[in-house]
Amino acid sequence: MHAMVLNEVGTPLVWTELPDRQPGPGEIRVKVMACGVCRTDLHVVDGELPNPQVPIIPGHEIVGRIEALGAGVTGLTIGERVGIPWLGHTCGVCPYCVERRENLCDHPLFTGYTRDGGFATAVIADAHYAFPLGEVGSDESLAPLLCAGLIGWRALTIGGAGKKLGLYGFGAAAHIVAQVAQWEGRSVFAFTRPGDVEKQRFARKLGATWAGGSDEPSPEPLDVAIIFATAGELIPTALKSVRKGGRVVCAGIHMSDIPSFPYELLWEERELLSVANLTRQDGIDFLRLAPEIGIVTTTTAYPLQQANQALADLRAGKFDGAAVLIP
Repeated sequence: MHAMVLNEVGTPLVWTELPDRQPGPGEIRVKVMACGVCRTDLHVVDGELPNPQVPIIPGHEIVGRIEALGAGVTGLTIGERVGIPWLGHTCGVCPYCVERRENLCDHPLFTGYTRDGGFATAVIADAHYAFPLGEVGSDESLAPLLCAGLIGWRALTIGGAGKKLGLYGFGAAAHIVAQVAQWEGRSVFAFTRPGDVEKQRFARKLGATWAGGSDEPSPEPLDVAIIFATAGELIPTALKSVRKGGRVVCAGIHMSDIPSFPYELLWEERELLSVANLTRQDGIDFLRLAPEIGIVTTTTAYPLQQANQALADLRAGKFDGAAVLIP
């Protein structure tokens, strides 16, 4: 197999030939057909997440076909198309797993961070965290659903059923969530980097009621605001924009420090929440519903060997939607 390997945080990925790997008990080997490039991959590569495990193969928005089954695997078949997400393994015995809150597992493994991921021609995955995808849609179009879609879905669910939804940061996750929200009958207000007229145009093209810079006040009080951008200073901004009793949901795994803000922004029963990872039920629910919603992902494809360029372009915001690596 071949992979783009991170040998040291803060350095470019290296194209590497590796021995073929065999799945252990409860695992599968998947031939990677496409792997999305997520902002979390940037956090891994840049060393912004704690306790990095290197060398590591990044990538956790994986679409592929099963090549081999480990001992004890049931319910999956050779050749079946599956998706592999960020949460790659849970212990099953800690209090959170027992309570079916496995997204908070005390002893998890994360795809592309603490276990090898999909910037490769093949990947070994926990069979319990392999979601059947069926045959509708291309590999490239489905890849962003495995994190941008799943985390966006969880954030939207935690945010509640409010009709006026603000999205801060309009990248891969927001462009999927915007389509889900409109399918649910909500109005979407998109907040981009100040002056980013292209992203604002992209948001309006996807049906946003309003699109503007994050430095602009919301034209209407919001029921829910979801922050996908990694800028902690957006939290006071979003709190100013939500109505009494409204919610602000932080959907990123990493965010810059939150500045102090007056209590009055939180008062009147506004809520500030964070999203951590996902549960298998999130994956089952969202991936079952996605074809019915008719989600159309906007993607830019790169050959696997150009993973460093894809990461650089993501950092610079050079494309709409999501980047996807194709082995």
